[in-house]
Amino acid sequence: MKSGFYIPDGEAKQHLVNYLTDPTDGEDIPVLPIVRIGGIGKTTLAQLVFNEESVKLHFELRIWVCVTEDFDINQLMIKIIKSATGMKCKDMNKEELHDVWNDDNKKWSELKDLLCGGVQGSRIIVTTRIRNVATITGTILPYDLEHIFTIIYTLPTLLEQHLSYENCLSLFLKLAFKEGEEKQHDNLVRIGEEIVQKCKGVALAVKTLGSLLCSTRVQHDWELVRDSELWKLKQEENDMLPALKLSYEHLPWYLKQCFAFCSVFPKDFEFYYSYLIRLWMANCFLQSPYENEDPEDIGNRYIQELLSRSFFQQVNDGPFFPTLKMHDLVHDLALSVAQNEVNSCNHYSTGNVRHLWFDLSKQDASELPNKLGCLQSLFLLDEEGKADSESLIAAVISRSKHLRVLNLGNCSLEQLPNNIRYLKQLRYLNLAHNGNIKRLPNSICNLQSLQTLYLDGCRGIEELPKDIRYLISLRELTVTTKQTRLQENGISCLTSLWTLTFSECENLEKLFEDIQNLTALRELYIKECNNLVSLPQGLKYLTTLENLAIGNCEKLDLTVDELELEREEGGSLRKLAIGGVPKLESLPQWILLGSIKSLQKLFIRNLKNLSTLPTCFQHLTSLQYLSISNCPKLLVLPEGMQHLTALKRLYIEGCPKLSKRCIKESGEDWPMIGHVHKIIVEG
Repeated sequence: MKSGFYIPDGEAKQHLVNYLTDPTDGEDIPVLPIVRIGGIGKTTLAQLVFNEESVKLHFELRIWVCVTEDFDINQLMIKIIKSATGMKCKDMNKEELHDVWNDDNKKWSELKDLLCGGVQGSRIIVTTRIRNVATITGTILPYDLEHIFTIIYTLPTLLEQHLSYENCLSLFLKLAFKEGEEKQHDNLVRIGEEIVQKCKGVALAVKTLGSLLCSTRVQHDWELVRDSELWKLKQEENDMLPALKLSYEHLPWYLKQCFAFCSVFPKDFEFYYSYLIRLWMANCFLQSPYENEDPEDIGNRYIQELLSRSFFQQVNDGPFFPTLKMHDLVHDLALSVAQNEVNSCNHYSTGNVRHLWFDLSKQDASELPNKLGCLQSLFLLDEEGKADSESLIAAVISRSKHLRVLNLGNCSLEQLPNNIRYLKQLRYLNLAHNGNIKRLPNSICNLQSLQTLYLDGCRGIEELPKDIRYLISLRELTVTTKQTRLQENGISCLTSLWTLTFSECENLEKLFEDIQNLTALRELYIKECNNLVSLPQGLKYLTTLENLAIGNCEKLDLTVDELELEREEGGSLRKLAIGGVPKLESLPQWILLGSIKSLQKLFIRNLKNLSTLPTCFQHLTSLQYLSISNCPKLLVLPEGMQHLTALKRLYIEGCPKLSKRCIKESGEDWPMIGHVHKIIVEG
């Protein structure tokens, strides 16, 4: 299973791998198009090939970008450069490969000209739904791939195959039943066979309906899916699948509104779990039948439900910042059900829009809808500084008194408009990466409904508002500031805070000492704070803290008095990451001791002076994942590693001497780790 699709065997992948790594050079860079209707698995095949180990070794540089329907050469080249250099993407896009939509021959010619300087032996793969794109982009002679389940069109030959019925049925049964359970439900299997026939070989359709029906064993429910009138809708090549529409109709109402809201984003957009949950929270979409359930937990439950029904695809399941996205066809469906409430990139509504995405690099300010009285969410983008953003935002605010979400990240702002203080319903404010803002108006602290405030990347901010303590509803705060010290009775008064991040605070030497007042805090992230010298002692009293990550803090000293900071058991820390702290010679026990029974994932990275791990390691009885990378002075694993019976994955890289001790069977430390299910050791 990969990215929501099913590849029954590796034959198709191997054909492509062989083609890509063929040493034969030509004068031009060959382009291989992969084309078929949405949902058949084109991107999945390309992803598998891109991540194949032999491909990684063959190519010094691999670049993975999305080309959207609003094809712009300059923007695409920026994406290519970002992918090649690893630079941060301001629009939050990570490396991804997606369907090519634009069929403008002139634009493709311009792009090919730009890429012609590539080293001989370079290859390009393009995935698309549109045959004309394949005609324009393809350069190579016919390439015959037989017995594949993702369809390859090559020029001039067109191989017209879908997933076979047998493979579709196998996938459907795997999703609709637990292993072996289908043998107990012959009646449902027969109905499932008829449903699979109607899916016409499209993997996304099969997966969506299989996931839908896994929750019921009532025959009538299965018959309703099989006999739905939606199957009779005419299916155009690039249209939404009837199966998706059918699955949407079975969503609970609370998921329908969350799903429809996501159509405001572009098709190539990746969501951080937390980002999406905060937006749903701001729009009051999160409701629970249980008393006192935290909205973050409700939102995570919603995401898991939509993932299980294939309305989202997992992109990255990283421990701290997992990401997901929508398949193009699913995004089309979300747009159609959102109707006139959403005005998104390249999709214009005619009614009273509630959620608006407006990119000033692609749209003129004069194109803003006239009716904004119902506007609840505004995502304004102006990375190139083409507009007078401040006056434009002020004008929009004056027409949008009911705003709950205001996203102004990357808008080249120098200051916030004064009338922002009138947005009494505002719950979400994103000002990230507006580096020219020097000061926030203190009146922002009157926004007492505000739940989320992002100030990361605002490197010009000289000081946080003095009355920040009055933002009593804040649940997430991300800070970048030039301050050397943070005021007491400031952030520490925000007792509803769930997530707190300090990022790129270049002058910050200490955090506030009364951090123990944040009794609801679950996540604390500290990164790129190179003058930070210590952590507050009150950190040991944060018994609700579940995630702690400390990265790239050059002066931070964690080797404090162990007795002074000794913690009693009963802590709740589940995930811990420490990296880029050159003063650290031994992992501090005081962080671990209070969470011996709760810690599940531990990441140790880029600690050039780390030489030992604490003896308390053998007591981390809940530890499931341990990653150690780029710690060259770490020589051995601590005694008692064999007692970590819950450990399922161990990853060691960039630790040459330690790696030798962990060689399978023959390494000196192997007897302590041989029980681990998956071990990856460099070399």
